[in-house]
Amino acid sequence: MTLFTLGQADREARLLPELVELTEHHRAASPEYARLLAALGHPPGRRYARVADLPWLPVRLFKHHVLKSIPDDEVFTVLTSSGTTGEVSRIFLDKAAASVQQRMLSATMQTVIGGRRLPMLLVDTRALFTKRRSFSARGAGVLGMMNFGRDHTFVLDEQDRPDPEAVRSFLARHGDQPFLIFGFTFMTWLYLYELAREHRLDLSNGILIHSGGWKKLADRAVDNDEFRRRFAQETGLRRIHNFYGMVEQIGLTFLEGPDGGGLYCPDFSDVIVRDPATWQEVPVGTPGVVQVISTLPRSYPGHLLLTEDRGVVHGVDDGAWPGKRFSILGRLPRAEARGCSDTFAAAA
Repeated sequence: MTLFTLGQADREARLLPELVELTEHHRAASPEYARLLAALGHPPGRRYARVADLPWLPVRLFKHHVLKSIPDDEVFTVLTSSGTTGEVSRIFLDKAAASVQQRMLSATMQTVIGGRRLPMLLVDTRALFTKRRSFSARGAGVLGMMNFGRDHTFVLDEQDRPDPEAVRSFLARHGDQPFLIFGFTFMTWLYLYELAREHRLDLSNGILIHSGGWKKLADRAVDNDEFRRRFAQETGLRRIHNFYGMVEQIGLTFLEGPDGGGLYCPDFSDVIVRDPATWQEVPVGTPGVVQVISTLPRSYPGHLLLTEDRGVVHGVDDGAWPGKRFSILGRLPRAEARGCSDTFAAAA
C-alpha cells in the first residue's frame, strides 16, 4: 500500500468532496461543532470551491472543550496529548476510529520500512517502562513505534547512559541486513550519533525514523541538512526520515522524503500555511501558521485543524514524492497561539 502518490490537483479534487461530507457528518453528530459552524458563518449546504475555504478549528479547542461525534456509549478510548502546562487535548475514538488510526499509521511507515518487522534499535532507555511515574508522551511514542520492530535493543541503559556493548551486540546480530532505528531527534543526535562516531559503528544498513523539535539542536548549530550529512559521513546511515504528527489528527503522519527535501502528505491529507494576521493561505516559500487536513477523523471533528506551529511550503509536485513539500519551523509565540483560539472564543 503506497500512500504518497497524488499530485496536488488530484489531491484537491479527491479531498474536497470527502471533507465537505465530513463537515456535514460532524455538524449532524456534534451539537457543539454545529454551534461553532453557525457562529462562523458556515450554514448547512454551503458550497466550497477549495479545501482552503472549509472551516477550520484551532487545535487548542480540544484542550478546553469536549468535541466528539459519537455517543458516550460508543467511546472506545480517549487519547490525550502531551502538555507541559497541564493542558491536554482529549480525543474520543470509537472502535472503528481506533482501528483506522493504527492501520493508516502502519501503512505510512511501511512506505519506508517495508511490510515486515525489522530488528530495532531504540534510542532511549527501558527504564521508560519500569518507572511508571516518568511514563509520558515520550514513553507512549516509543511503545507505539516498537510495534514496527523486533529484537528491540535500547541504546541507553537503565541509568540513561549510552550502552556501547548493547549496540555492538545488536549490530553483530543484525548489522549486515536492514534494521530499524527510532528515537526523538535530540536524543538520536546526542546519544546514537555521538556513540557511533566515537566507537566507529557501521549503521549503513539502518533506517532511522525520528521526530521532535530542533530547538535543542539549534544551539549546537545542527539543522536537518547537517544532521543528515554528519550521520552519513560518520556512520554510513543515509536512510533517514523525520516525521510530524499530533494526537489531534489520528493516524496521520507527515513523512520526510528519501532525499530530506521536506515533509510530505499522505494521500488522505494535506497542509495549508496561513498568514497569522489575515488567515489567508500564503504563497509557496512564505512562512505562516500550519493547518493540517485529514479525511480520517469521523469520531470527532478533527479533520480541519489549525496548529500552533509555524511552517513553510517549499514547493508543490517538485520533490521526491508528489504533493506539497514543507517544513515545520517551530512553535508559535504564545500570544499568536492564543490568538488562534480567541478567534473562536465567542463561538465556543
